[in-house]
Amino acid sequence: MRHWSRWVTNDDGSAAMEFITVGVIFLVPLVYLVITLGAIQEHLLGVEAAARHTARVIGQADDAATAAANSDALLANVIDEYGMDGGNVEVSVTCTPAGVECPSAGATVLVTVSTFVSLPFVPPIFGLDTAASIPLRAVAAQKVSRLWGTG
Repeated sequence: MRHWSRWVTNDDGSAAMEFITVGVIFLVPLVYLVITLGAIQEHLLGVEAAARHTARVIGQADDAATAAANSDALLANVIDEYGMDGGNVEVSVTCTPAGVECPSAGATVLVTVSTFVSLPFVPPIFGLDTAASIPLRAVAAQKVSRLWGTG
């Protein structure tokens, strides 16, 4: 019985192995968390920038055709700059008060941009990448000048 108790209490040389094992167990999830939060933050900043700048471009345009052209160019630029998938980005533009043409003088333009972020290293089999995704949405408002469209 004494021989067994001496083997159990012997800690010679095991501290380095314990440190490496515990370090890896804690480090791998921590690195994954940092990568995931970085991807979410990148897309969140992109969605917010797209909504804010699109509302601003529409609100400051001279006419509806210019607003549409400039907002489409701006959205393409923001999607490319922030590394978002253009097929997953949805944009809706509405104006208040209800029933007015969008955009129109004195109206408030509301731009909603939504997308989703797939978690890193999730394989696209059996729809896992879609199931393990985080939806993101941003809304921005811009008041259109009362003199909009008058030249």
